[in-house]
Amino acid sequence: MAQLTILRYPDPRLHTVARPVAAVDERIRALAASMLETMYAESGVGLAATQVDVHERLIVMDTSDSRDQPLVLINPEIVWASDELAVAEEGCLSVPQVYDKIERHARVKVRALDRDGQPFEIDAEGLSAVCVQHEMDHLRGKVFVEYLSGLKRDRIRTKMLKRTRDEQRARA
Repeated sequence: MAQLTILRYPDPRLHTVARPVAAVDERIRALAASMLETMYAESGVGLAATQVDVHERLIVMDTSDSRDQPLVLINPEIVWASDELAVAEEGCLSVPQVYDKIERHARVKVRALDRDGQPFEIDAEGLSAVCVQHEMDHLRGKVFVEYLSGLKRDRIRTKMLKRTRDEQRARA
């Protein structure tokens, strides 16, 4: 396992639509393990393969209070979503230190494959529902800031570009 580099908004690679995982093999299991290590190291609750510049349909998440219940979802799909919507504050490892309120389905049912390629379903609500919908957006090439107004998005883009430039200068 190795910690991976997370792409930062507005990197255009974050807008790449992920393709389905063709085979659940050792490469995918190793990628999932490295993604979990990266997510935990960055204090995140979810991470999509798109965020680490691998454009395959793979998500890892752990929304447990104890941070010891990792979940791997390969080729996830939402098979049911509640009509009820909920607003929650979201953040993103690709947009560090930026948080805003986003409206999403309050509950969803997701079908996916596990690390062994076995199909399973989860019923998600609360933080888990927010997280899985957020990460699945990444697989479609969408970053949560795209739900915000154009003005907010432009401010965030400018802030992120400045932060990246400042960090590059500090390393030089």
